[in-house]
Amino acid sequence: MQKVTLKDIQDAKKTISEIVKKTDILESRKLSDITKANIFYKCENLQKTGSFKVRGACNKIANLTDEEKFHGVIASSAGNHAQGVALGATMNGIDATIVMPSTAPLAKVTATKRYGAKVILEGLVYDDAYAKAVEIQKETGATFLHPFDDKYVIAGQGTIGLEIFEQMDYKVDTILCPIGGGGLISGVAVAAKALNPNVKIIGVQTANIPSMYESIKSGKVTTAFKSTSVADGISVKTVGELTFEIVKDLVDEVILVEEDEIAEGLLFLMENQKVVAEGSGAVTTAALLSGKYKPRSNENIVCIISGGNIDVNTLNKIIGIGLIKSGRLYSFNTNIQDRPGGLAELSKIISGFDGNIIKANLSSIGDIGSLNADMTIETFNHEHIAKIKKAIIDAGFKIKEK
Repeated sequence: MQKVTLKDIQDAKKTISEIVKKTDILESRKLSDITKANIFYKCENLQKTGSFKVRGACNKIANLTDEEKFHGVIASSAGNHAQGVALGATMNGIDATIVMPSTAPLAKVTATKRYGAKVILEGLVYDDAYAKAVEIQKETGATFLHPFDDKYVIAGQGTIGLEIFEQMDYKVDTILCPIGGGGLISGVAVAAKALNPNVKIIGVQTANIPSMYESIKSGKVTTAFKSTSVADGISVKTVGELTFEIVKDLVDEVILVEEDEIAEGLLFLMENQKVVAEGSGAVTTAALLSGKYKPRSNENIVCIISGGNIDVNTLNKIIGIGLIKSGRLYSFNTNIQDRPGGLAELSKIISGFDGNIIKANLSSIGDIGSLNADMTIETFNHEHIAKIKKAIIDAGFKIKEK
């Protein structure tokens, strides 16, 4: 099995320096106050194509032979590798075909086509698209560009690790990194551990698709899938052989976060950091907000925001989930009297506690004299909800939560 070294990553940095951006590192004062640590963000959502993936894709394409380029390239991707490959291929005059899962956000599909690639949709997750891409590769003889289990791809992603240390003046204690197939964290871990063997590398994966977590737990590459995830960029059922070996040796811990925690992380980034991230880019924030990773006081932590390619409709749904998770929205059903002023009594209680009614639908329930009130209110937090709920119940209403 090929080994990825610090020199490989340093070479990759030279190769792609004219193509990719050196993305900013931003301090998060709000999250630092919450955790009592020093939290920083590496903003790969501001990278060309909106994701770190362009680094590995362009480094891989730059290292193809003339014969491999001649046959064109094919790749499978949840969306971000697709855009990196499409851009890199177009810049080099190479034909590119990308197979993406049918669940890939429309924004990623559209962008990949815009960068000049032919797109084929197949299956629900990355692994389904991968199987189709392998099938097409055998038929056409195109050069397959793996999104994570490849030495040059890993080296390209590892340039993020070099940048983090340079930008932080080597004052880095911990790096929190999203995990899908493992290409990003493998490259970052190789670079970071070579520069400082004591730095902690913490991987964060969605609990819906805990493939790397289960692989580390079992000591071998293990397929894992429970359900689809809002973090489509890390929705990989089976990690790479090469990435697994690197993660097993160099990554200190893999943490799992839930879907509503990811949504809360995404909402936090928008409101407090003024950063739009996709689900996979928000998992590192989710790990801190949920307490899944508990930092030491004054620990210098860099969270990688891996991408920002999120469909607007998906964003709207995730924001709603995040608002509920953080206690900013509360929905319930109750019965009110079918008479003038019946709704006003309930509204008075809610407004008396500074709750803001944003939806109130009334419908007949078949009982003469009663109506069902379907309510959604804006609240400050879970404590605020508890006070409003208690006041409503104390007034004689029965609440059925949704």
